[in-house]
Amino acid sequence: MSTVVRRRASGLPLELSSFVGRRREVDEGRRLLSASRLVTLTGPGGVGKTRLALEVSRAVRRAFPDGVVLVELDELRDAELVANAVALAVGMREAGRTSVEMLVAYLTSRRLLLVLDNSEHLVDAVAGLAAALLPHCPELRILATSRESLGVPGEVVMPVPPLSLPDPGRLDERELSRSEAVMLFAERAASVRLGFTVSADNGDVVAQICQRLDGLPLAIELAAARVRALSEKEILTRLLDQPQLLTTRLRHLPARQQTLRSCIEWSHGLCSEQERQLWARLSVFAGGFELDAAEDVCCAGGLATEDVLSTVTSLLDKSILVAEQHGDVMRYRMLETIREFGVEQLQHTGEHAELLRAHRDFYLGLIEQANAEWVSSRQVFWFARLDREHANVQAAVDHSLKERGELDAAFRMVSGLFHFYWWGRGWAREGRLWLARALDRPAPPSAVRAAAALTDGSLASADGEFDVALQRLADAKAAPEILTDPAIAAFADWVEGSVALYSGDLPKAIELFERGIALLPPGVDVPRRLDLMLSYSSAVGLVGDVARATACHEEWLRLTEPPGERFHRSYALWSMGIFAMAQGEHDRAAELYRESISLRRDIRDLTGIGWSVESLSWVEAALGHAAPAATLLGAADRVWEIMARPLSTYQHMYPYHEEAERVARAQLGDAGFDAAFERGRRMSVDEAIAFSLNEEVPAEPVQEAPRVLTRRETEIAGLIAEGLTSREIADRLVISVRTAETHTENILAKLGFKSRVQVATWVSEHRS
Repeated sequence: MSTVVRRRASGLPLELSSFVGRRREVDEGRRLLSASRLVTLTGPGGVGKTRLALEVSRAVRRAFPDGVVLVELDELRDAELVANAVALAVGMREAGRTSVEMLVAYLTSRRLLLVLDNSEHLVDAVAGLAAALLPHCPELRILATSRESLGVPGEVVMPVPPLSLPDPGRLDERELSRSEAVMLFAERAASVRLGFTVSADNGDVVAQICQRLDGLPLAIELAAARVRALSEKEILTRLLDQPQLLTTRLRHLPARQQTLRSCIEWSHGLCSEQERQLWARLSVFAGGFELDAAEDVCCAGGLATEDVLSTVTSLLDKSILVAEQHGDVMRYRMLETIREFGVEQLQHTGEHAELLRAHRDFYLGLIEQANAEWVSSRQVFWFARLDREHANVQAAVDHSLKERGELDAAFRMVSGLFHFYWWGRGWAREGRLWLARALDRPAPPSAVRAAAALTDGSLASADGEFDVALQRLADAKAAPEILTDPAIAAFADWVEGSVALYSGDLPKAIELFERGIALLPPGVDVPRRLDLMLSYSSAVGLVGDVARATACHEEWLRLTEPPGERFHRSYALWSMGIFAMAQGEHDRAAELYRESISLRRDIRDLTGIGWSVESLSWVEAALGHAAPAATLLGAADRVWEIMARPLSTYQHMYPYHEEAERVARAQLGDAGFDAAFERGRRMSVDEAIAFSLNEEVPAEPVQEAPRVLTRRETEIAGLIAEGLTSREIADRLVISVRTAETHTENILAKLGFKSRVQVATWVSEHRS
């Protein structure tokens, strides 16, 4: 494990340390993926399963036009959220239906490689998900890494061996250079000691180090990191001093796991007391952490805040931590094997429970600080920060639900995440899962419990589950605070009014929203006031009430523009667009929708982007711009699919959608409408935003060949036109040669041709 900086690119992280050896394993992984739709790389911790999986994925990525998606499951502790994690990784959000059903529908027509990394602690859930997806998604392939196989029918298991070791009988320069283990040691050592090489002088010692460590990559990297302070001979001596690889205490472990554990303990023993203390305390973080989190959570009992940065730097130098850059922010993480060792040390010292509580308190404080700064220019910052902390927030909520007496903290967190996660990011299903777990636990009525019930009620109403929303409303009203706390009472009016709004009862909705707004004194719970005003302005705008709509919009902008708030201001602009559209001011409405989209670009409010793009299509249709309207309808439809939230849920808005489609179809004809709609469907969210704002959008791909050929046959016909042989096509697409030949025979038969030259000519004609 080297110290690397990783940035996401095309679904896979960019590794800045080189990949050493493993060419045979990469080729074998490619071959297995061409023959099987589920391949699991197995082996002990530290053997290099993740790096091998990433390298195999890079080797085959061209065969998957819909992408290679990495899901890092070591950050996840909850089996129920596995499908949800995959949904987020492939670009979806989750609401309404279960994530498994949603994933099946989404992946059915996509040719995609799903890389499920570190599956062992969730093996049953991962196996169940694979078994659910593969029968219904014919172009999907899964590459998993785990310390054990998944046990799914059709799974091919590929044990990952250690790196190759030199023959101790002949340690000449050629033999050393052929050893993958020696190559890895040499490269990592050279990164910490300038000019380090393996030569005749030290080759025997380096070979013994690698043999002592059984060729395990993680163990070798931990040892190589020590050449900054120790000579090779000193490293070997210290390794040999380890008492029988700790077999007395580790007799129950397989030999290679004993070796790795011994090396980790050896590396731990070489750390200073301060480094060991921080190593253990940092193990409470899930997925990763930033410096301020480490300083807050880990500083107590002899570790000063001012020492954290220097100690983190030392742990990076020793390959205990990995650095990952996210934009302008540096985050740190541990590999799971090293984190597990740190947890053991915390448990031995009796600090584990205390550190978990400190971790929870930090993230609860982070959520509450984010909400306190909601109506400010820091809103974009908080969206990004909480996105990065998703795994830690999950861990903090989980801790609060499991510990006696901590339920109120869980209520505060799941309610406080409403704007940032459940609505702003569209992670409604996850939110409702956590809310249900919290609300299902027995607890007396209270303000925090009522807020959680109302949060779930608001999400249920957006999903069209009005009965559930009203039941949560009734549960919340059992709290005595509902009568005395204006913020809770106003929240209840918003939930009840939303049910009326979404079901089309505008007069009742207006009455409830007005009552809720009146309950909130100036300056009290401004985000909730903005929620109420959003819904209120939509309702009065739809009934054409000019005076109330105008007053609402003016108040809204007064509250949001000076501090630079974006989320609610974008909704205000969208709502003003709805009002302008209802008044027949279509050019003005289009301008307002585009302003709202521009604001939403930075905060990545997918729900809001869907509404703005959808609504822009309505006014484009009304203005007679049929082709852009149809394309925008397709782009919005793609967003609704990502959200798994059908637009028809919103009965007060759906007639506008139906009218826009009717007008555009009438002007374009069915074929023209469908073509424009599909263009929008193929757009990414960023492309849809650019198209909406009249910015340049990448050109359409070359038109596919006529439907006489299947999608796979069309692709292979294109490769034939490039001059590729059946063997080269098989390698490119990760299929067998026989399969490539069968597709070629089918192409020739369907087109009535006798040669590959004719196929190439035909492809050229249809691309022109």
